[in-house]
Amino acid sequence: MILCLGTVYLVWGSSFLFTKIAVQNLPAALFAGIRFVTAGVLLTVVARTYSRSHLPTTWIEWRHVTIAGFFMVFVSNGLNTWAMQYMPSNELALLNGTSAFWIAGLGVFGRRGHPLTRSAVLGLLVGFIGAVLMLIPKGPVFSQGSLAQLGVLTASASWALGTLYYRSINTQLSSMMFMALQMLMGGLMLLGLSVVHGDSMHWPPNAPGIIALCYLTFLSSGLAYTAYGWLTMNTTPALISTYSYVNPAIAAVLGWLVLHEHLSGLQLFGMAIIIIGVCILTLPGGSLTDPKTLAEPKTQ
Repeated sequence: MILCLGTVYLVWGSSFLFTKIAVQNLPAALFAGIRFVTAGVLLTVVARTYSRSHLPTTWIEWRHVTIAGFFMVFVSNGLNTWAMQYMPSNELALLNGTSAFWIAGLGVFGRRGHPLTRSAVLGLLVGFIGAVLMLIPKGPVFSQGSLAQLGVLTASASWALGTLYYRSINTQLSSMMFMALQMLMGGLMLLGLSVVHGDSMHWPPNAPGIIALCYLTFLSSGLAYTAYGWLTMNTTPALISTYSYVNPAIAAVLGWLVLHEHLSGLQLFGMAIIIIGVCILTLPGGSLTDPKTLAEPKTQ
């Protein structure tokens, strides 16, 4: 569990930096599609060869991986990649921290739903206030930056829906095989979008873009997604949600050191409020779940 959490924290925390570099040098949808299709194919081979995991044998299994791929790859990562073109990586990372609130709020539904405690409700309210402070526009309300912020919030909600959908299904697939096929299906959707958008006509490969693509493909999509899939099936929403305040902190530091990005005073205050809200949800004594529900059965 510690190994998987550490992988998700460090790799995904640094992925915002590499995504910013990638979208500055490569067509967004095409790069994202190549990233996930490549990682999906490689992980499928690894799951079959080394873990002896079987491929889906029924249409319902294919439906599960396609739905998860739609929410967690096509919509969530697709919108985040698009938004990265119009906003700083540290701001995007901080808004992605709202995934914890979506997971907590929507986590009351479904077969493995968890009831919200008073501390969880308090954490959701505090987090909402922090998100509002982060979203107060510095210019026109209907600008590209504001639309990008809305896209990131939609992406966070979609990620939460995909996470909770995965937790609620019965599947005979291993977590590695499920994550691999989920990335493959979502990546194919992104590639289809890139073809419609004409990205294949504007492919300017260069060293920074290729390095960022390789990092995101093999480490972020391959290694970290596998770790997240294992955590999703073997831990609680409270523990899973902790990445939502560790990753933005790492991303904010890297954005400041490497890309020289800065947050306004109001955004820094909003960031602090969001982190406090997530801490109320996830730290000991402030868990979003009742202690009686922490031990969960596996679905596979």
